[in-house]
Amino acid sequence: MSARTSPYSPLLILLLALAALALTGLNLTQQLPVDLWRQAAWQPHVDNIDEMLFHYSLLPRTVLSLLVGAGLGLAGLLFQQILRNPLAEPTTLGVTAGAQLGLTVAMLWALPGGESTRQLATILGALTVGGLVFGVSWGRRLSPVTLILAGLVLGLYCGSARSLLSLLNYERLQGIFLWSSGMLNQQDWSKVSFLWPRLVIGLVLVLLMLRPLMLMGLDDGIARNLGLGLITARVGGLGIAIVLSAFLVNAAGNIGFIGLFAPLLARMLGARRLLQRLWLSCLLGALLLLFSDQMMIMLARRWLDIPTGAATALLGAPLLLWLLPRLRNSVAGPEDGTQHPGRERRLTWIGAVWGVGLLLLLAGLALALGRADHGWYLSLAEMWRWRWPRVLAAGAAGAMLAAAGALIQKMTGNPMASPEVLGISSGAALGIVLMLLLVPGDAFVWLLPAGSLGAAATLLLIMLLAQRGGFSGSRLLLVGIALSTLFSTLLTLMLISNDPRMASVLTWLSGSTYKVSGAQALWTALIAVILLAATPLLRRWLALLPLGGATARSAGVALKPARAAILLLAAGLIAAATLNVGPLSFVGLMAPHMARLLGFRRPLPQLVVAGLLGAMLMIAADWCGRIILFPYQIPAGLLATFFGAPYFIYLLRRPAG
Repeated sequence: MSARTSPYSPLLILLLALAALALTGLNLTQQLPVDLWRQAAWQPHVDNIDEMLFHYSLLPRTVLSLLVGAGLGLAGLLFQQILRNPLAEPTTLGVTAGAQLGLTVAMLWALPGGESTRQLATILGALTVGGLVFGVSWGRRLSPVTLILAGLVLGLYCGSARSLLSLLNYERLQGIFLWSSGMLNQQDWSKVSFLWPRLVIGLVLVLLMLRPLMLMGLDDGIARNLGLGLITARVGGLGIAIVLSAFLVNAAGNIGFIGLFAPLLARMLGARRLLQRLWLSCLLGALLLLFSDQMMIMLARRWLDIPTGAATALLGAPLLLWLLPRLRNSVAGPEDGTQHPGRERRLTWIGAVWGVGLLLLLAGLALALGRADHGWYLSLAEMWRWRWPRVLAAGAAGAMLAAAGALIQKMTGNPMASPEVLGISSGAALGIVLMLLLVPGDAFVWLLPAGSLGAAATLLLIMLLAQRGGFSGSRLLLVGIALSTLFSTLLTLMLISNDPRMASVLTWLSGSTYKVSGAQALWTALIAVILLAATPLLRRWLALLPLGGATARSAGVALKPARAAILLLAAGLIAAATLNVGPLSFVGLMAPHMARLLGFRRPLPQLVVAGLLGAMLMIAADWCGRIILFPYQIPAGLLATFFGAPYFIYLLRRPAG
């Protein structure tokens, strides 16, 4: 982004400040008349509830929003300056999710040490995820695309771990769900007292590092020639930013996108020098979060109490989509190559029979082998009647996700695309959850159309937005992840709505096959057979589309009808699979890539082999979920995510070429 000086910059900042202050004054006035503010601010009467709420709730909430906003602006500026990446911030780098996971573990297990232990757990979680993200991208010279993809996927991984803990401890962790969505509600001044000295120390350290930070904004070679110890300075600066982000999570939960847009807005408003961008990012972050929080307070008085963090995510994801075409030079880095040269293999009938035989053998073991109170046992005759619905549903869902992943990868020409990474599964899940909430009784007949509509709309939106400003595989992934963030936020809002149905919805979203009936399993298998049988009809299009639009058009392919047909088929496959294993499993990424590693690169052989592998992966995940924590059970989709996210990181870590 260019840093042109705008003559309207002071006016825009003044307008934002006036709007935030006007909203704040209006909300404070509705709580307490102006002539009582001074008394309530310093010494409220204990028998006056309005004064007590003014002193112990509204005032500390207002001050905390200013402090958190300024801290997010500072952390975002540090990440963007050190990494030379305009999309870097605590949320997109996964640091916030790591801090939340550490805090959740500390609170769930009631570790000794109280608040100090929780702070340490938050910092350790943030440092661990931050170290993994930077370790993955270090070999690629901190590629912007690799950084963001690794951060967001590790954020999904941490979210899955928190979901597992929530499933096992739903009542105890429901409050953490609400808090982690970015609630700034306060009961006293303790969070303000906790945060402000740490922010001051962080700001002083940043000012002491001002010259190294300026040099880190230059090319690495130039910075070294000017005497900068690049690795030491980079690690030190990133450490400050990560620890600062952990403190912000500890104080206010997850507040997304403020750390992204405050530094970007400072640059757009003409701040060229680092010191100018530093103070302007802090100021804009404070004003943006204050304005957002006061809007949520006003909305809560008239309609619904929405967490401020969820509101910033709902506003930030569309803004990120709007910014992507304007960040062409900054984001469109080299593609993350995942092609694996080698001898291409042909799929023979013998090979197909072997694959089906292995699938049947695995299904038989999943039906017969298990654990009980007295230990392991093998009994097909006794257990098959209870287990065949979930094994059949898991296998059919895995095959459909794998086929959908292969279709999307062929259509986009990007081997790292998948229903889970692009947010298509989240779009299907959102459609299904909305149908569950809107239609009373047994709505199973309507769930597949609702999920298909959500998946198709998401995939269509991804394709349209990714083409703006120049289509590329990197842009496609970033657009998909932005939409996934948006849908996940909407699902989180539903989970914290205190609806009694949300506990069962949380289990379903985690990819559980617990409650699949025999009829539902048969319907899922029938849908899988019908949709998978249609995939060979698209093999010519799937062979030509990865070569590029111009080549496919010159070969006689009508691009729009071809892409529309593939889109609709992939959407149906994703929706039918999501009904049984939830929106996250990464099978749609792993199975096509494993088929490609085995040498099956042509469309039809890859679809067949990927389908068999996907079914095996999901059946194995369902079986392992039953026995790993016996007598507790881990949902199949959630367990597959624990293997799939590291596999995605492994693909990012591979050298390009």
